Amino acid sequence: MSLATASLFIIILIAISAVVSSSELGLASARKIKLQILAKEGDIRALEVLTMQQHPGSFITVVQVALNAVAILAGVIGEAALSPYLFELIGHEAIASVISFILVTSAFVLFADLMPKRLAMSHSEAVALRMVRPMLLLIFIFKPLIWIFDGAADSLFKLMGISTVRQDEMTSEDIYAVMDAGAEAGVLKHHEHHLIENIFEMQERTVTSVMTTREHVVYFDSATSNEQVVNTMIDAPHHKFLVCLEDDLEQIIGYVESRQYLALILKQQQVSLTDQSLLRPALFIPDTLSLFEMLETFKSTGSDFAVIVNEYAMVVGVITLKDVMSIVMGELVTVEEQAIVQRTDNTWLVDGMTPIEDVIRALGIINLPNSENYETISGFMMYMLRKIPKKTDIIEHAGFHFEILDTERLKINQLLVTKLQDEQK
Repeated sequence: MSLATASLFIIILIAISAVVSSSELGLASARKIKLQILAKEGDIRALEVLTMQQHPGSFITVVQVALNAVAILAGVIGEAALSPYLFELIGHEAIASVISFILVTSAFVLFADLMPKRLAMSHSEAVALRMVRPMLLLIFIFKPLIWIFDGAADSLFKLMGISTVRQDEMTSEDIYAVMDAGAEAGVLKHHEHHLIENIFEMQERTVTSVMTTREHVVYFDSATSNEQVVNTMIDAPHHKFLVCLEDDLEQIIGYVESRQYLALILKQQQVSLTDQSLLRPALFIPDTLSLFEMLETFKSTGSDFAVIVNEYAMVVGVITLKDVMSIVMGELVTVEEQAIVQRTDNTWLVDGMTPIEDVIRALGIINLPNSENYETISGFMMYMLRKIPKKTDIIEHAGFHFEILDTERLKINQLLVTKLQDEQK
């Protein structure tokens, strides 16, 4: 065989190997989500790729048979064609054979393996869609070989107890990683990324993390006079106020809306907190509900206000639809005073009742120990101190310095959090 003919054969074999190599990587690495989108848009080839990914044994067998056959044939042709010419130049048969082997192998590594696979990695879906039908044709042609080799591989895996089923389940961590990658690439804007992250956080956070705590709940005794009610509504301009018997928050009989109550007062009508036209039944929910479950409860009941009770049937706080949505929308719906105020690049003033999730996010802390045991930064301090906290108590953790600035009775009002410099850690 002449050198020109051998070179032509090698080029053809390199092209075949390049197509097969790129097909293998493209079909294996094509993203399932992208393929599903293309399939919904009507691309039948995307469905064929998805089917092939579910049963990869066939195309892997074809790829390996084709690549090995081409490589062996190229080695035989290349060595037989190049060695005589190199022998004439060098005068040493062994060295000529080694050089011819290196030349052919290098050409295959570069043009038939490295470049096609890098191209397939960069455009995996496009390559997969283009090559799926030629690969299906090869699978049909080599069906007997596939049956033998794929069957043998399946038997050996089964004997060793190894599962080869492709796991495509999408976890919340996978979605977070995709969102982070999208934000870094500029596909997602900062506020869009923040919004999506908040939505997933609703499944993890309980209602107690955003509720108005018991001590801040404004309520009326059923016998409170109209004048006292009006003054309280002016001083504490909430939309809804609980009504209780005997001034006991555990004996809630319902709630009244300030707008409706004040409208009747302005019309100089006789008003009573126990009037059934004013008094609305309260929605009671357990303190173990997640924010997502709370949102579903509001949706199913048509309510936007609920009373939270613990396992001992004690009222621990109240929650509104606005409280839940503040987690999703953040500052877009939260106009109250900020619970976390950054003073300098490395210091923050933090309200003691700030939910621990908000502190972790604002400070960029990866994790806090045993966070299931507390819900606020006050709970964290109490857990770490192992005592009732007092003013000037200090904790250092995760590269941060936590100092209690102000307390009231047994409650932490405010903390100063300082990020430690590298030399201090």
